[in-house]
Amino acid sequence: MEAIRPSSDLRNKYPEISSLTRETKEPVFITVNGREDTVIMGHAQYGKMKAELELLKILAEAQDDVDNERTAPIEDTFSDIRKALLAGKTYEV
Repeated sequence: MEAIRPSSDLRNKYPEISSLTRETKEPVFITVNGREDTVIMGHAQYGKMKAELELLKILAEAQDDVDNERTAPIEDTFSDIRKALLAGKTYEV
């Protein structure tokens, strides 16, 4: 369940809000004058969200390559990597 707290709780009850984000692993929505203003989340949850977004970005780019036929047979790809490694070059993705 979403936790919604007034901005005054940031001043008066920060330790409680911080504990809530860690215990529930859910964000806490802060309101100012009854309107949504800020979202607070635990560091671990932020890191997880950031990693998931990065993965989704990579998958979207890969899907775009497939949709636009910018693919190659896996054998060719591994062959190119082997050649680059044998030549002492770095392989750019």
